[in-house]
Amino acid sequence: MEIGLIGLPLVGKTTFFNLLTGASWPTGITGETKVHSGSAPVPDKRLDFIAALYQRERIIYARVDFKDIPGLDPRRRDKAASICFLGEVQGADALCCVVRAFAVPEVPAYFEAVSPFREFQEILTELLLADIILVEQRLERLRSGRKVSKEAAAEVALLERCLAALNDEEPLGRVPLAPEERNPFAGYGFLTVKPVIIAVNLDEEGLKQGDYPQRKELLDYAAKREIPVIEVAAQIEAEIAELPPEDRTEFLKDLGLQEPGIARLAKAAYRCLGLLSFFTVGRDEVRAWVIREGTPAKKAAGKVHSDMERGFIRAEVFHFNDLFRLGTPAKVREAGLVRLEGKDYPVRDGDIIHFRFKV
Repeated sequence: MEIGLIGLPLVGKTTFFNLLTGASWPTGITGETKVHSGSAPVPDKRLDFIAALYQRERIIYARVDFKDIPGLDPRRRDKAASICFLGEVQGADALCCVVRAFAVPEVPAYFEAVSPFREFQEILTELLLADIILVEQRLERLRSGRKVSKEAAAEVALLERCLAALNDEEPLGRVPLAPEERNPFAGYGFLTVKPVIIAVNLDEEGLKQGDYPQRKELLDYAAKREIPVIEVAAQIEAEIAELPPEDRTEFLKDLGLQEPGIARLAKAAYRCLGLLSFFTVGRDEVRAWVIREGTPAKKAAGKVHSDMERGFIRAEVFHFNDLFRLGTPAKVREAGLVRLEGKDYPVRDGDIIHFRFKV
């Protein structure tokens, strides 16, 4: 899973990237063209509980890859910067649009005042325009042919629907598709089909008060379109992340936060992308594995090792919630909550699985 961080200049995007990945790239630089890449483990208290219970010292968390895409400045219309921006967006699985809700006199806001909702609309407009150009170019090629085949006519009809949605400022991820339209649609590489998360970057006071300019407009817009919104204070959270682990929780609570920014963003990304985590317990480690919702047990086994998928026999499964409630694996087994599942069993989030296989 790769998440691209996007936004206008000077919104705190690189600060947020540093917070997520533990990097230390310089911030506050305009006109930057370098794409920063990094990854981060996803904190999971369930995995911590399992490791403590089974007395395993090595914990392997799920990881998320991030790239800090240089801030896009629509006013400059720098062709090279636009190409870089759109190309990097194309390669991401999901997008996190960082918008600014903090006021710092020495760092001027992009607009005349702090306007996070307007910033999001500005970035969305750029993505919509890129897709409009792509659709129009494809339509022009199809219509210029001497003879329009049945397949081409169906493609034209699909693209015309897409163009109408884009002109109405509707991302293509919200366009309903018939089953036969899904394959050709996926091949276009549209940008507005990508899941989007909005990260509102506040200062410490704004986070504590839970308020900032345009908050209602932004949240109402996002709710209607099922866009996740997370609120972060990247600068202060980055400072907290440098503290000893035993002190971080208390400082986060003082800000009204139950978990760090990486955990909140990962949860939103999991929902957007339809992902889940299952767990395995080995001799020396406990580990989280990330798969798509609905993945059958045999294919999930292949995530652990190709031999497990090739020689799959059964999956021995119980759920974390039952383990947490009853306290030990033995009590889960006594309660009859350990199951043997076949290859088509759809793995659930929080399943603890031991795969039986033979090769």
